[in-house]
Parts: sequence; structure tokens; C-alpha cells
Amino acid sequence: MFSGNSDKTGIDLTTTGCLIFMNSLHKEERLSGIKLIADLYQGSSSFLCYPYKISWKLSPVAQGFPAKVLFSVSKKRYKRAVDRNLLKRRMRESFRLQKQEFLYPKLEAVEKQLVFSVTYIGKEINDTSFMMKKMQKLLQQLAENVSS
Repeated sequence: MFSGNSDKTGIDLTTTGCLIFMNSLHKEERLSGIKLIADLYQGSSSFLCYPYKISWKLSPVAQGFPAKVLFSVSKKRYKRAVDRNLLKRRMRESFRLQKQEFLYPKLEAVEKQLVFSVTYIGKEINDTSFMMKKMQKLLQQLAENVSS
């Protein structure tokens, strides 16, 4: 799949100078840190794409990946941890498989970096195919909002 010139982050450094990201969700792509998360929720833009709510902000700090993401599910709505974990796992998988096609190229084209959170606000646990379609729509809408 790759030419073998990759570093430990999974980024392929080809002879053409292009960076090719693998379909994985690295630790560096996950949003962490109390200050970053608090800043995200205080001064961010947001929109709904049912069953998701997205809060996003352009990143003030240079980072290795075009976006950092946080996934969350309300404990108030889903009391059982297995349900919350199932939904977060499905959201992460949907994002992991579609970020290369719908989000990263547009962020790199406008040379912007992004931090955002995806919160599940649905009332029922949906199947994976439904969540994949909605994640695709979410990423397209997010890319449009950032580029405008």
C-alpha cells in the first residue's frame, strides 16, 4: 500500500513530497487537555446534524494533523456505560473511515487546522450504516463551514 517510507505516526513520506495519511485514528488526532476542551466549548461555533451536535473552532496551535477530534455521549441520556461505549466506538469508526475523503483534503487546501467535538444527541442507538451516512454529511458540512 505504501512505499515503505513511513514514520511511526503512520504518515507516508513519499518522494513526491505529498503526505498520505492512513485510515487510522492516532493519539495525536484526539483532542485532549482541559484547557483546549474548555476553550473549544466556550468560544466555538456549532451546528446540528442529527444525531450529532458539532462544536468546532480553528486551532490556535500548529499540530501534526489537520484536525483534532473529541467524541462524547451524554450520561444523562444513556445510563449504561456499554451503550455509551458502543456509540463512541461507532462514531470513531465512522470518522476514521471517512476523514480522508471528506475533511482532510479541504482543510489542507485552505491551510487551516481544526479542533472539534462530536456529541451524540440521538434518542436511540442507531446501526452503523446510518451513523456512517450521517458522519459523511457532518464532515462535508464541517468542511464547508471552515472553508467559508
